[in-house]
Amino acid sequence: QVQLAESGGGSAQAGGSLRLSCSASRYISGFCMAWFRQAPGKEREFVSSVSISDNIAYAESVRGRFTISKDNAKNTLYLQMNSLKGEDTAMYYCAARAGLCHNNWEQFNFWGQGTQVTVSS
Repeated sequence: QVQLAESGGGSAQAGGSLRLSCSASRYISGFCMAWFRQAPGKEREFVSSVSISDNIAYAESVRGRFTISKDNAKNTLYLQMNSLKGEDTAMYYCAARAGLCHNNWEQFNFWGQGTQVTVSS
């Protein structure tokens, strides 16, 4: 089992930046770590993931703007968000699963509480 806790959300101007952090209660080296987001009235959607072997995947909507990274020694996952757009407004969730990565939220069984990101123009 692993407990996850997100931080770093808040308000930003369009074109601005935010850095999200996800602190895990144990080592994360054996997990796929991922970020998902959900806006009101919309389905939860995949944002980015980093695998056990450090392969990285991004949703097309954030490619080139967001950067996922992790520090295994600190048990922490990060999401650097640059060039923010209004459509990035959502609750952002950190998620983990043992083994291979997926882009389907239903395949993840460990979740943080979420951190709100609001982008204004």
